[in-house]
Amino acid sequence: MISFRNDYGEGAHESILEALAKQNRIAMIGYGEDEISEEAKKLIVKAIGRECEVHFLVGGTQTNSTVIASLLRPHEGVVSAETGHIAQHESGAVEASGHKVLTMPTSDGKLKADEVRKVFKEHAENEIREHLVKPGLIYVSNPTELGTVYHKDELAALHEVAKDFGVPLFLDGARLGCALAAAENDMTLRDIADNTDVFYIGGTKNGALIGEAVVFSTPGLSRDFRYIEKQRGAMLAKGWILGIEYRELFKDGLYFRLAENAVRLAEKLTAGFKSIGVPLFVESPTNQVFIITTKEQEMKLAEKYVFEFWEPYDETRNVLRFVVSWAQTEENIASLLEDAKKIWEE
Repeated sequence: MISFRNDYGEGAHESILEALAKQNRIAMIGYGEDEISEEAKKLIVKAIGRECEVHFLVGGTQTNSTVIASLLRPHEGVVSAETGHIAQHESGAVEASGHKVLTMPTSDGKLKADEVRKVFKEHAENEIREHLVKPGLIYVSNPTELGTVYHKDELAALHEVAKDFGVPLFLDGARLGCALAAAENDMTLRDIADNTDVFYIGGTKNGALIGEAVVFSTPGLSRDFRYIEKQRGAMLAKGWILGIEYRELFKDGLYFRLAENAVRLAEKLTAGFKSIGVPLFVESPTNQVFIITTKEQEMKLAEKYVFEFWEPYDETRNVLRFVVSWAQTEENIASLLEDAKKIWEE
């Protein structure tokens, strides 16, 4: 079986494995206070191009729930698109920390600044606001769950709303590399830092064994963050493992090359699907490709390929998601398109 289920099914890029093996028998200081982790943080700050504070955590759900818990007061909730990862795919992790996810409908997975402003304004003007959950943070992901990307003006507009109401803007960057590699992207890491208060650079889905690099770009927001990390079980004893991974990812641009390859192959897959008449559910410029199939076509694809059922499209068709990972190959893309062509010609 050839897998297009996700972008974290493979282990890690070989250079990371080699670096981990080289360091394996050398005892290191724990909890991310080692010199390698410090080196990795400096490389990330250099890539961003401005002063920031970096923390390493293990995975996306852990990172989202820990960061959000650190930024909210007990009576506050987080504003998210209804398709947002924290609302749909994290088993209520944010709610389990005592904070409601305040979801908003969206057609493309992206929050719109004017609509978010309306949410905050309506709460502030509500005479019984103390009886309601107060919106205390704006959450976005780039790319979104539908593979779409934010443009600089869209993110900047959301950041203005956040500043106007005195709340942080938090960007989930589990697949940030692929957002930056997308053809329609108009942002750099510096732009992300300048137009958010905290974001993270995902490693788990871009060549690392584990790891997310949380970046606080607004001074003061990270106060006591390491206490909260520890309290929530998010502080890895063998923190040097994360340091080694991010050092390898950022010392010579590997992080960006891996994402660029995944997006390049996803573009090839998308173009191939279009050329043989496979309908797309959404135009995604990143490494997630969503197609619409009959149930019979889905069953035939499943004989050789692993993918994810996304949602029903209508009574006879479903939406399937194919994710092109950092380790995917030209050969597998060609094989999938060849088989899809035969299926759609039947």
